[in-house]
Amino acid sequence: MDREEALRALSELRGSIDNMDSALVHLLAERFKVTQRVGRLKAAAGLPPADPEREAAQIRRLRALAIDAELDPELAEKFQNFIVAEVVRHHEQIAKERRD
Repeated sequence: MDREEALRALSELRGSIDNMDSALVHLLAERFKVTQRVGRLKAAAGLPPADPEREAAQIRRLRALAIDAELDPELAEKFQNFIVAEVVRHHEQIAKERRD
């Protein structure tokens, strides 16, 4: 493969990556819209912002999905932990606003 072919192939691959990144951002936005609703429900019912049992079950589920998808399960777990930390932060904020 010469340089020009490599650059064309690289451009195509980067275009695919850009499309997937866009899809991920939109999926995350939709996910957070739903978790905001969850946070409001929890706050209204006096439930805690975090649910360690649910979080542990989700980690197990996502690790298994990652293995099936040939993705490093550690990466899937780190990604989930990052998302859950953000969700819990939002839920804590919602609960605080409800108390104030």
